[in-house]
Amino acid sequence: MLVVEDDEDLRFAVVAALRGGGMAVDEACDLPAADEALFVNDYSCVVFDRMLPAGDSAEYVQGMRRDGHTVPVLFLTARDTVADRVEGFATGGDDYLVKPFAVPELVARVRSLCRRVEAPRSPVHRCGGLEINTARRTVHRDGVLLGLTGKEFAVLEMLAARPGEAVRRAELIEGCWDELTEPNSNVVEVLVSQLRRKIGDPPLIHTVRGVGYRLDGESDG
Repeated sequence: MLVVEDDEDLRFAVVAALRGGGMAVDEACDLPAADEALFVNDYSCVVFDRMLPAGDSAEYVQGMRRDGHTVPVLFLTARDTVADRVEGFATGGDDYLVKPFAVPELVARVRSLCRRVEAPRSPVHRCGGLEINTARRTVHRDGVLLGLTGKEFAVLEMLAARPGEAVRRAELIEGCWDELTEPNSNVVEVLVSQLRRKIGDPPLIHTVRGVGYRLDGESDG
């Protein structure tokens, strides 16, 4: 994984904690260094300080998503308003931790994000013009590359692994969110709505009332 933080002391502490948790960690102090590292290596997760010398890392991540990169991203930031957190998720972040934070919580959140990438990968899945490449972690609809966040890709991957079958909401939460997520929150509904909008028409993700969601090319009607 990669840690991008310009505060040397904080970067040292975060990297040491993650390595102490058994993770292989690269580090960068700014966006140009991060860009070089991401070009050379495939990471299971990237931790970005929100404000870096070269600018707001959220804008950088937004560009990554437009280019089709789905690596999970966790933002570290002192910006703690609801609007700031919403902006972080809207630009492609998968998790958001406000400074000061407890290092064990950071390690737990990063480990949760990494588990999604380390899960066994199945072959390319195709459904109604949708092509999901789990090895490259890319998604195309009718040949057009879709820019998905890591969490969106994780949910779509779970649905694609069981085409035409209803995947329970609880399974999606367990597989794609960390243990701190409130089971009764609407995180799944919000994310599925985002996925449907990005995938476009005709719809491929269908609601199975009282159960969860299924992926197939058949209409609900």
